[in-house]
Amino acid sequence: MKKLTLKSISRLSKLVLLPVLLTHLWQFSSAQKKSTTNPIVKGYYADPTIIKDKGVYYIYATIDPWGGSELGVFTTKDFINFQTKHINWPSKAACTSPTSNNSMVWAPSVRKAVNGKFYMYVAVGSEVWAGVSDKPLGPWKNAKNDNTPLITANQFPAVHNIDADCFIDDDGQAYLYWGSGFNWVNGHCMAVKLKKDMVTFDGTPVEITPPHYFEAPHMVKRNNLYYLMYSYGKAIDASYQIWYSTGKTPFGPWTECKNGPILSTSADSTTVGPGHHTVFQQSGQYFILYHRIHPQKKEFVLRELCLDSLNFDAEGNILKINPKGIKSF
Repeated sequence: MKKLTLKSISRLSKLVLLPVLLTHLWQFSSAQKKSTTNPIVKGYYADPTIIKDKGVYYIYATIDPWGGSELGVFTTKDFINFQTKHINWPSKAACTSPTSNNSMVWAPSVRKAVNGKFYMYVAVGSEVWAGVSDKPLGPWKNAKNDNTPLITANQFPAVHNIDADCFIDDDGQAYLYWGSGFNWVNGHCMAVKLKKDMVTFDGTPVEITPPHYFEAPHMVKRNNLYYLMYSYGKAIDASYQIWYSTGKTPFGPWTECKNGPILSTSADSTTVGPGHHTVFQQSGQYFILYHRIHPQKKEFVLRELCLDSLNFDAEGNILKINPKGIKSF
């Protein structure tokens, strides 16, 4: 047996460590090359909302075509690997009232309030329902003690009472936005301040409809400026698109963007009818999660979830979105 010397030990360690080092370099390189592709998950979903809790992203969405008896729910840490989940509420059975219609479970908005609880605002039967939970996956329950809708179908007759979105300002104050139109015309956007229980209106809801609005309001605040984002056109065809207006308060008045729409059907038709989105940040970068239409020849529309970056110019204008997916996250 040869005597081990410092030189031989050094040579041996290099032989052992080199493969390990190369393996780690390959894994790092592979990880760096990974990218999200649109659609980000298999299947047909629309109207997404997203929250992050303890390093995990939770996506809640409408199940196509035109809603299911529950929501589609996914979890992910990297937007490459997803797990499908199920939550107990909302459901069509649990969220039906004497004033609701046959519409299924649509368009959730989930936020974590200052009290540490999670609140969901969701359309079922063309009514807005509010849910509460201690955890993103539940168990969920109606946030109102009497188990009634937060906004009934007939409460604002000119408004299709769907597409609720909750916005929590820097000071912890919560606001609720909602509203669409009927027969693809006359969209209305309603807004109201919420009390600390997240279900009681602090004042009377008011209409704040900006130009080029049809439905799906979503509020973003950046550098003390409020960006009311929304969808315009028909959700069933290539006319669906995303616009925004800005204001100095959560209620406006609004100044319409100069470069709208910021996301619309692409010239090569790889992205058709994008809309009903949500915006979030990761490591200082803004991202937009939305749905687009999956091309098919049927009497209903199938939609799929997409993710792209959202960027601003030096003046604070949102730049037009190039729907190509995210190279790295």
